Amino acid sequence: MKKDIGSVLALYPTPAVVVGAMVDGKPTWTLVAHVGVIGHDRILVSLAKPHYINAGIKETGALSVNVVDEGILEQADCAGCVSGAKTDKSELFAWSAGADDAPLADEAKLTMECTVEDVYDTKNFDNFICSIGHTYADEEILGENGKIDYDAFKPVLFEMPGYTYLKTGETIAKCASFGKARA
Repeated sequence: MKKDIGSVLALYPTPAVVVGAMVDGKPTWTLVAHVGVIGHDRILVSLAKPHYINAGIKETGALSVNVVDEGILEQADCAGCVSGAKTDKSELFAWSAGADDAPLADEAKLTMECTVEDVYDTKNFDNFICSIGHTYADEEILGENGKIDYDAFKPVLFEMPGYTYLKTGETIAKCASFGKARA
């Protein structure tokens, strides 16, 4: 029997990402776990309104979404522990400017450079609806077909309410393999 546990957001775990944007001519970074797919060509990045980075995203209309793996987890965690308004986080990651001028974390093995198409405003959050202009992937995480091999990449997941990081990297089965076997 299922128990009603209230109005609980239960879509975790989600990929941990570091969002990068330019603020006053310098990059800043923040750890984000509220990201999602809203179509094949759009993602949503949801940030609490007080985040320092929000003003830069709104001003430039550009951001990077740097997917976290264990190799950058310590830096990513730090990006989520201090405010850019109080601490200069510009040197937390070595970075390069993307084709659309968003700062890309060089250490991230997978980065999406995005343009803000719209902002959906709620009481406590700025929800940035973004198109993906460019996706940059280290060759070491690409399979023979040139696509991202998540078994090789092993992105870190964030789980709430426990505020914990989880490992990934093992394929269970190909999508539709169970359904086709039963059909």
